Amino acid sequence: MIARRLALCSLLALTALAGCSTPPPPKPPVPRVQVVLLPQEDGRPTGVVVQSGNASQTLVEPFQRASSRANQAPVVDQADPEQVRQTYDPLFKIAPPKPVRYVLFFQPGGTRLTGESQAELPRIQADTARYPGVEILVVGHTDTKGSGDGNDTLSLRRAQQVRDLLVQQGLPANRIEAVGRGERELAVSTGDEVDEPRNRRVEIQLR
Repeated sequence: MIARRLALCSLLALTALAGCSTPPPPKPPVPRVQVVLLPQEDGRPTGVVVQSGNASQTLVEPFQRASSRANQAPVVDQADPEQVRQTYDPLFKIAPPKPVRYVLFFQPGGTRLTGESQAELPRIQADTARYPGVEILVVGHTDTKGSGDGNDTLSLRRAQQVRDLLVQQGLPANRIEAVGRGERELAVSTGDEVDEPRNRRVEIQLR
């Protein structure tokens, strides 16, 4: 009986010792946040400020990368462009379509498109059909011939005319908005009462 009690006590002691010697579970790693500045397609400069804790870093060069953990200052380095594209390929694939813009031009004084611009309508319709659910903004403009109020009216009529033509091409009317800007947003800066063909236009923006 004594031997059995000693054996049981020894077993309990070993079990307790084994329990005490079990290492605690590892702490989960502190998550790291990375920000990579991507270049603009048109080459325009851009930038972003990354802040962590009380410190911040400004990224101004394409593919600069800021890495930081909770409450630690961001560390900036230069990422490899190809590696960024491979690592974030799934995100690039689901990115929304980039804005698309078309420009159509008008004959003087009215709402008739030039022949070249009229011929562009089927291509615009085909391109737009590739973006289900896209919204279309049609913005009319004029040159500086005539009065400001008259050009406001003319620019809206031009936008509405193009909207109607797009609807005739099969695009849904409820997704096309027409607005006029008159002579306030000239493509080519001119003085007053200047007949400038590049300002007699409508811009079509897919968004």
